[in-house]
Amino acid sequence: MIREAPVVVFGGTGFLGDAVVRELVETGRAVRIAARHPALPAWAEEGDVIELATADLRDEESVSEALAGAGAVVNAVSLYVESREASFEAIHVDGAGRLARLARAAGIARLVQVSGIGATPDSPSAYVRARARGEEAVLDALPKAIIVRPSVLFGPDDAFLSGLAGLTRLPLIPLFGRGATRLQPVHVNDVARAIAQLTGRPATPRRLFEFGGPEVLRYREILELLLAHLKRSRPLVPLPFLAWRFVAALASRLPGPPLTRDQVILMQVDNVADAEVGDFADLGILPHSLRESLPSCLPAPAGD
Repeated sequence: MIREAPVVVFGGTGFLGDAVVRELVETGRAVRIAARHPALPAWAEEGDVIELATADLRDEESVSEALAGAGAVVNAVSLYVESREASFEAIHVDGAGRLARLARAAGIARLVQVSGIGATPDSPSAYVRARARGEEAVLDALPKAIIVRPSVLFGPDDAFLSGLAGLTRLPLIPLFGRGATRLQPVHVNDVARAIAQLTGRPATPRRLFEFGGPEVLRYREILELLLAHLKRSRPLVPLPFLAWRFVAALASRLPGPPLTRDQVILMQVDNVADAEVGDFADLGILPHSLRESLPSCLPAPAGD
């Protein structure tokens, strides 16, 4: 019996990467988790075809070894805060381009590059500019690669809803500006399902997908939904972006800063999928809304 070539998921231990690995395994696919510190997922069961590969996008040899014998590859590696050890340029641009180049050399035709909505090379955000240049580097090396841009991801044990839930414990909740920024939160499992489909056959004619949930909500509306779900009442207080930039400048001096300049910049721009590119409908997926998913993603406490 010929064993199926595995799908290699770089960043397979992260929030989205883990969901992609699980979706692939549950559909009967062989998977190889490639990460700096790979580990079997807590949900893995005996019989699941999961391999582990120690790999770093900055190290060519480890990337080549992780790609050996693969049938497809997903780059779900993410870096949101730069450090002395890792920069946006090294991970999202050079690393992404290196992976695509080595995938092509290994004869792997199917590569899914995870980016983000709004990725443009002229963004004031260094993170967003790096994402855009990363897309270009991938397509230069592998023109038929598929670019996936999700909106804000949510799901059980996420950073998005968990972080906002923490804010609702404050006596008052500061808004980014007036809280008018529009977001299209998307369930991590829906994006994982889409990515899993895109690693298979037949090949899709689309090369760019933007994934958002079924509802476009203003930041203020999301907080109001959470407050109602958690049965809490807190005033929402507008705070100018200039003040947020000052807070981010102070926070940047801390190790693992809770807020960065790039995050403030991102909250000044709507994060909504472009209707002119590929979406869930092209793959026959009906995404879950944030509203209906709150009970399973963020159980309401018995008391406040």
